[in-house]
Amino acid sequence: MKKLTPFIEWGTLLFCTGTVCFYLFVILFDLISKGAPSISWEFISTQPRAGMTMGGILPAITGTVLLTIITAIVSVPFGISCAIYLNEYAVDSWLTRIIRACIRNLSGVPSIIYGLFGLALFVQGLHMGTSLVSAGFTLGLLSLPYIITTTEEALRRIPASTREAALAVGATQFESIRDVVIPAALPGILTGVVLTLSRAAGETAPIMFTGVAFYINSPAGNINQEFMSLPYHLYMLATQHQSIDVVRPLAYGTALVLIMVVFILNLTAFYIRYKHSKNDR
Repeated sequence: MKKLTPFIEWGTLLFCTGTVCFYLFVILFDLISKGAPSISWEFISTQPRAGMTMGGILPAITGTVLLTIITAIVSVPFGISCAIYLNEYAVDSWLTRIIRACIRNLSGVPSIIYGLFGLALFVQGLHMGTSLVSAGFTLGLLSLPYIITTTEEALRRIPASTREAALAVGATQFESIRDVVIPAALPGILTGVVLTLSRAAGETAPIMFTGVAFYINSPAGNINQEFMSLPYHLYMLATQHQSIDVVRPLAYGTALVLIMVVFILNLTAFYIRYKHSKNDR
């Protein structure tokens, strides 16, 4: 029986992996086969027209890009700084354990709750109104727990002997962290950041209450105004449009573009990890 156990475990793992890959292939095949005919330069570079039954998705693409940039500006510096403090400076006590538990619990909060919180805090409390900046701040709060967790995990993988060696040659703790620890943990940090931002780019619920609009007649340019985004545009075309059958090809095209954006961000994360891992050898 002990000899059969490894084969059973590997067989179960391969079966589960194959099942997931099969359904992923089916979904991607359906999206590509129905969305690819809609993809063209006009579709990517023009604005919607004729009641969104014709034209392109340029305002949605622009809004998604700007939203991701604002999210990164809000979440990345604070998330990385918080992780560095918790892992490198904070003493292991009941308070830090509670803080870590709260951070991990925040990672499990449904995204729509962040949307309602962003509505109460940024839109109404701070009088930012429904705008691109309000949505970006909301997604920034949503992304913070993930960035803190992934950054802290990357820092923990650096051996304590590396820090001790830097201190032994006369470096201060700050210099040790800046010049030794962070460069060594950079692949893991950047991978976590990019994957978190790719997740944020596909969120719909948090931005529904804070700034996204059904239709804007121009590409997003003013961060204090409402904007269009790819996930919400897809949601509206697929469920709320008055001529769903007419715009169904456009919905599939929008879904394919969104998948491509997320896929490119994920590839960027893997490339960053591969490049830095190769340089460290």
